[in-house]
Amino acid sequence: MEAFLEMLLPRMLPAGLTFLIHPFRGKDDLLKKLQERLNAYAKWLPAECRLVVAVDRDDDDCHELKAQLEQAATDTGLLTRSQACGGSWQAVNRIVVEELEAWYFGDWQAVRQAYPRVSANVPNQARYRDPDAIQGGTSEAFERILKKPGRFQNGLRKTEAARDIAPNIDPARNRSRSFRAFRDALTEATA
Repeated sequence: MEAFLEMLLPRMLPAGLTFLIHPFRGKDDLLKKLQERLNAYAKWLPAECRLVVAVDRDDDDCHELKAQLEQAATDTGLLTRSQACGGSWQAVNRIVVEELEAWYFGDWQAVRQAYPRVSANVPNQARYRDPDAIQGGTSEAFERILKKPGRFQNGLRKTEAARDIAPNIDPARNRSRSFRAFRDALTEATA
Protein backbone atom coordinates (compact mmCIF):
# COMPACT_ATOMS: atom_id res chain seq x y z
CA MET A 1 0.00 0.00 0.00
CA GLU A 2 2.83 2.39 0.86
CA ALA A 3 4.48 1.96 -2.56
CA PHE A 4 1.12 2.32 -4.30
CA LEU A 5 0.20 5.53 -2.45
CA GLU A 6 3.66 7.07 -2.93
CA MET A 7 3.11 6.79 -6.68
CA LEU A 8 -0.60 7.68 -6.75
CA LEU A 9 -1.05 10.51 -4.26
CA PRO A 10 1.14 13.09 -6.05
CA ARG A 11 -1.19 12.72 -9.05
CA MET A 12 -4.38 12.86 -6.95
CA LEU A 13 -3.59 15.77 -4.67
CA PRO A 14 -3.60 19.42 -5.75
CA ALA A 15 -0.20 20.93 -6.53
CA GLY A 16 1.62 22.15 -3.44
CA LEU A 17 -0.11 19.82 -1.00
CA THR A 18 2.13 17.41 0.83
CA PHE A 19 1.50 14.08 2.48
CA LEU A 20 3.24 11.66 4.79
CA ILE A 21 2.68 7.92 4.83
CA HIS A 22 3.20 6.12 8.11
CA PRO A 23 3.22 2.41 7.33
CA PHE A 24 2.74 -0.34 9.86
CA ARG A 25 3.90 -3.94 9.80
CA GLY A 26 0.57 -5.18 8.62
CA LYS A 27 -2.97 -4.80 9.81
CA ASP A 28 -2.45 -6.34 13.26
CA ASP A 29 0.37 -3.89 13.96
CA LEU A 30 -1.80 -0.96 12.82
CA LEU A 31 -4.72 -2.00 15.01
CA LYS A 32 -2.41 -2.53 17.99
CA LYS A 33 -0.69 0.87 17.67
CA LEU A 34 -3.45 3.03 16.18
CA GLN A 35 -4.79 4.44 19.44
CA GLU A 36 -1.32 5.56 20.56
CA ARG A 37 -0.54 7.08 17.16
CA LEU A 38 -3.85 8.95 16.99
CA ASN A 39 -3.33 10.27 20.53
CA ALA A 40 -0.03 11.78 19.40
CA TYR A 41 -1.59 13.34 16.31
CA ALA A 42 -4.52 14.74 18.27
CA LYS A 43 -2.11 16.79 20.40
CA TRP A 44 -0.52 18.74 17.54
CA LEU A 45 -2.61 18.30 14.39
CA PRO A 46 -2.86 21.67 12.60
CA ALA A 47 -6.34 22.68 11.45
CA GLU A 48 -5.47 22.30 7.77
CA CYS A 49 -4.18 18.70 8.13
CA ARG A 50 -6.25 15.57 7.65
CA LEU A 51 -5.51 12.00 8.69
CA VAL A 52 -6.48 9.13 6.43
CA VAL A 53 -6.35 5.64 7.90
CA ALA A 54 -6.48 2.96 5.20
CA VAL A 55 -6.53 -0.73 6.08
CA ASP A 56 -7.34 -3.94 4.21
CA ARG A 57 -10.59 -5.58 5.20
CA ASP A 58 -9.21 -9.05 4.53
CA ASP A 59 -11.69 -11.45 6.15
CA ASP A 60 -12.95 -9.02 8.79
CA ASP A 61 -16.50 -7.76 8.99
CA CYS A 62 -16.33 -4.36 7.31
CA HIS A 63 -18.74 -2.67 9.71
CA GLU A 64 -16.99 -4.02 12.82
CA LEU A 65 -13.58 -2.99 11.51
CA LYS A 66 -14.82 0.50 10.64
CA ALA A 67 -16.41 0.82 14.10
CA GLN A 68 -13.10 -0.16 15.69
CA LEU A 69 -11.23 2.49 13.69
CA GLU A 70 -13.88 5.13 14.42
CA GLN A 71 -13.75 4.35 18.13
CA ALA A 72 -9.96 4.72 18.18
CA ALA A 73 -10.28 8.21 16.67
CA THR A 74 -13.18 9.18 18.94
CA ASP A 75 -11.27 8.10 22.03
CA THR A 76 -8.51 10.56 21.13
CA GLY A 77 -10.88 13.45 20.53
CA LEU A 78 -10.36 13.52 16.76
CA LEU A 79 -13.49 14.29 14.75
CA THR A 80 -13.97 11.73 11.99
CA ARG A 81 -15.65 12.28 8.65
CA SER A 82 -18.44 9.91 9.69
CA GLN A 83 -19.13 11.94 12.83
CA ALA A 84 -18.87 15.34 11.12
CA CYS A 85 -22.01 14.75 9.02
CA GLY A 86 -20.80 16.92 6.17
CA GLY A 87 -18.92 19.40 8.35
CA SER A 88 -15.20 19.83 8.84
CA TRP A 89 -13.36 16.72 10.01
CA GLN A 90 -9.86 15.72 11.07
CA ALA A 91 -9.67 12.00 10.31
CA VAL A 92 -11.24 9.54 7.94
CA ASN A 93 -11.12 5.76 8.04
CA ARG A 94 -11.15 3.84 4.79
CA ILE A 95 -11.43 0.10 4.40
CA VAL A 96 -9.74 -1.39 1.34
CA VAL A 97 -12.16 -4.15 0.32
CA GLU A 98 -10.87 -6.88 0.32
CA GLU A 99 -7.29 -5.79 -0.19
CA LEU A 100 -5.26 -3.49 -2.46
CA GLU A 101 -5.50 -5.82 -5.45
CA ALA A 102 -9.25 -5.06 -5.63
CA TRP A 103 -8.25 -1.51 -6.57
CA TYR A 104 -6.21 -2.98 -9.44
CA PHE A 105 -9.20 -4.99 -10.62
CA GLY A 106 -11.15 -1.73 -10.47
CA ASP A 107 -8.92 -0.17 -13.12
CA TRP A 108 -7.99 -3.07 -15.36
CA GLN A 109 -6.79 -0.68 -18.04
CA ALA A 110 -4.06 0.44 -15.62
CA VAL A 111 -3.06 -3.19 -15.08
CA ARG A 112 -2.92 -3.75 -18.84
CA GLN A 113 -0.75 -0.66 -19.28
CA ALA A 114 1.71 -2.12 -16.77
CA TYR A 115 1.39 -5.70 -18.07
CA PRO A 116 0.20 -5.62 -21.72
CA ARG A 117 0.16 -9.43 -22.07
CA VAL A 118 -2.56 -9.79 -19.42
CA SER A 119 -6.01 -10.58 -20.81
CA ALA A 120 -8.21 -7.59 -21.57
CA ASN A 121 -11.31 -9.71 -20.89
CA VAL A 122 -10.82 -10.08 -17.13
CA PRO A 123 -13.36 -7.36 -16.14
CA ASN A 124 -15.96 -9.05 -18.37
CA GLN A 125 -15.79 -12.30 -16.40
CA ALA A 126 -18.59 -12.58 -13.85
CA ARG A 127 -16.29 -13.29 -10.89
CA TYR A 128 -14.25 -10.11 -11.54
CA ARG A 129 -17.00 -7.63 -12.50
CA ASP A 130 -17.31 -6.29 -8.96
CA PRO A 131 -13.73 -5.69 -7.76
CA ASP A 132 -14.84 -5.51 -4.11
CA ALA A 133 -16.69 -8.85 -4.22
CA ILE A 134 -14.05 -11.17 -5.65
CA GLN A 135 -14.26 -14.47 -3.81
CA GLY A 136 -11.34 -16.50 -2.52
CA GLY A 137 -8.80 -13.74 -2.00
CA THR A 138 -8.26 -10.78 -4.28
CA SER A 139 -4.49 -11.05 -4.07
CA GLU A 140 -4.54 -14.73 -4.97
CA ALA A 141 -6.89 -14.12 -7.91
CA PHE A 142 -4.71 -11.29 -9.16
CA GLU A 143 -1.59 -13.45 -8.90
CA ARG A 144 -3.24 -16.31 -10.85
CA ILE A 145 -4.23 -13.95 -13.66
CA LEU A 146 -0.75 -12.43 -13.90
CA LYS A 147 0.91 -15.85 -13.94
CA LYS A 148 -0.94 -16.89 -17.11
CA PRO A 149 1.10 -14.63 -19.44
CA GLY A 150 4.29 -15.38 -17.53
CA ARG A 151 4.45 -12.64 -14.85
CA PHE A 152 5.34 -13.41 -11.23
CA GLN A 153 5.85 -17.14 -11.76
CA ASN A 154 7.47 -17.43 -8.33
CA GLY A 155 4.75 -15.47 -6.55
CA LEU A 156 3.31 -11.99 -6.67
CA ARG A 157 5.82 -9.35 -5.65
CA LYS A 158 3.34 -6.87 -4.22
CA THR A 159 5.63 -3.86 -3.97
CA GLU A 160 6.80 -4.30 -7.56
CA ALA A 161 3.22 -4.65 -8.78
CA ALA A 162 2.18 -1.53 -6.84
CA ARG A 163 4.98 0.49 -8.41
CA ASP A 164 4.16 -0.83 -11.88
CA ILE A 165 0.40 -0.24 -11.70
CA ALA A 166 0.00 2.93 -9.60
CA PRO A 167 1.34 5.34 -12.27
CA ASN A 168 -1.41 4.11 -14.60
CA ILE A 169 -4.35 4.26 -12.18
CA ASP A 170 -6.99 6.76 -13.24
CA PRO A 171 -8.94 7.70 -10.09
CA ALA A 172 -11.96 8.76 -12.16
CA ARG A 173 -12.06 5.42 -13.99
CA ASN A 174 -11.68 3.02 -11.05
CA ARG A 175 -14.75 0.83 -10.49
CA SER A 176 -13.87 -0.35 -6.97
CA ARG A 177 -16.34 1.12 -4.48
CA SER A 178 -13.71 1.12 -1.73
CA PHE A 179 -11.28 2.98 -4.00
CA ARG A 180 -13.95 5.54 -4.88
CA ALA A 181 -14.69 6.07 -1.17
CA PHE A 182 -10.97 6.65 -0.60
CA ARG A 183 -10.75 9.00 -3.60
CA ASP A 184 -13.83 10.96 -2.54
CA ALA A 185 -12.50 11.43 1.00
CA LEU A 186 -9.22 12.77 -0.41
CA THR A 187 -11.11 15.10 -2.74
CA GLU A 188 -13.19 16.42 0.13
CA ALA A 189 -10.14 16.84 2.36
CA THR A 190 -8.31 18.89 -0.24
CA ALA A 191 -11.24 21.01 -1.46
